[in-house]
Amino acid sequence: MQEKFKRSYRFAIQTSLYITIIITLLMGVFLYYFFDLDVLMISGFALCCYIFSFFVIQFRVERFIYKRVKKIYDDLTLLESTNLTSGPITTDMTTLTAEIDKFARNKKLEIETLKDREQYRKEFLGNVSHELKTPLFTIQGYILTLLDGAMNDEDIREKYLKRASEGVERLGYIVNDLDMITKLEVGNLILKVEEFDIVELVKTVFGMVEMRANKKEITLTFDTYYSKPIMVKADRERIQQVLANLIINSIKYGSKNGTTEVSIENLIKNKVIVRVTDNGEGLETEHLPRLFERFYRVDKSGSRKEGGSGLGLSIVKHIIEAHNEKIYVESEQDVGSEFSFTLEKVK
Repeated sequence: MQEKFKRSYRFAIQTSLYITIIITLLMGVFLYYFFDLDVLMISGFALCCYIFSFFVIQFRVERFIYKRVKKIYDDLTLLESTNLTSGPITTDMTTLTAEIDKFARNKKLEIETLKDREQYRKEFLGNVSHELKTPLFTIQGYILTLLDGAMNDEDIREKYLKRASEGVERLGYIVNDLDMITKLEVGNLILKVEEFDIVELVKTVFGMVEMRANKKEITLTFDTYYSKPIMVKADRERIQQVLANLIINSIKYGSKNGTTEVSIENLIKNKVIVRVTDNGEGLETEHLPRLFERFYRVDKSGSRKEGGSGLGLSIVKHIIEAHNEKIYVESEQDVGSEFSFTLEKVK
């Protein structure tokens, strides 16, 4: 709320004028009856009376309002009232009332935001606990079984060690992804911005996930044939990570014999939008606002039949926002989903 208010003189001007008129009239009547009426003297008296009244009223009203506003600040105990001395106090009560209303609205919004964050913190801690607990218990179970004598059976030993190794790998994914999100949030992850062909990058990602798509008989394709490069300016490695996450997700939740399609369109003069579309399970509308939260589950049962750290979409969002770009999602249950994000186009 602390602002340099525009000083208002209207109250002092009007009040001084009223006082001057009344006193000058009384003075004129007094001079008319007891002395000779001197117009010059009356005019001089009126001017002096007006100037004196104006300065006294302006000063006193400002001090009067200051003391009471300072008391309001002190009573609220949310602001440092000493800051009031750094700027003038307005005598415009409309402005003052508007500023106090603005302060109250802002504080209400802050309180609501803190409540939302507290709820998010509780959910996040619960999700982290669940995500770490599941692979830890799995690893512990396999190791304890081996120590109890199962290691003497060569087949069981190899199978359980492989499963324990997968659990450790899962833990590694979660820790690495959390570390990356933390760096993105605090701004410690430095982007290596360069110019590259986004079409060629999509082809590279298609090659990386081709085997996974083939297992589910999902076709990876462009919406059209791109005969010319489309040059964009971004961190190539991070955008590859974004594309990989989105395309892998579309394969995970896509329908068998389905399609994952990538399109690249000119959005405005210096922007392109990259769309990743599938015809898979789709999502209910209620899930979309929270889809990019860490560990947010559409499946409330807590199972992760498709694996992963549960942080992929959150990382995608942070990487895109680190580029000062936007990411969008549209989805319809049993129809499919479309994730899209913007990038700066090379001029």
